[in-house]
Amino acid sequence: MKKISEIMTRNVDFVTPLDNVYEVALKMKQDNVGVIPVCENDQVIGVITDRDIVVRGVAEKRPGSTQVTDIMSEDLYTGTPDMSVQEAAELMADKQIRRLPIVENNKLVGIVSLGDLSLNKQSDNAAGHALSEVSEQRDQLQ
Repeated sequence: MKKISEIMTRNVDFVTPLDNVYEVALKMKQDNVGVIPVCENDQVIGVITDRDIVVRGVAEKRPGSTQVTDIMSEDLYTGTPDMSVQEAAELMADKQIRRLPIVENNKLVGIVSLGDLSLNKQSDNAAGHALSEVSEQRDQLQ
């Protein structure tokens, strides 16, 4: 069975608690991503998503100078490089998350998205299940 380390995105851009929302938005644009981990002393303390910026930032009329810690998601689930693709997909489906930071020895080493899972032939079914679970729960919230 394939390990997450074989399909995860490495060299993930991140911000620190000292950065602001505007800087995060620029990184998202430059990297063409919808999530940026927030790290302090090499440890992931949260993530900030494009949705966080919209819902907790723009919709609450916060300026671009707002610190990332004011709008980041702190309820964080992480995976490890040695977990199987199936385990990661199940965790993502169970916890209703689209992106999973990968941590080794408390240090960010990568990230896996539902898109990464779907590109892997061995995990395509797992990714489909995870996406349907995430989407189904989101539909029920509306």
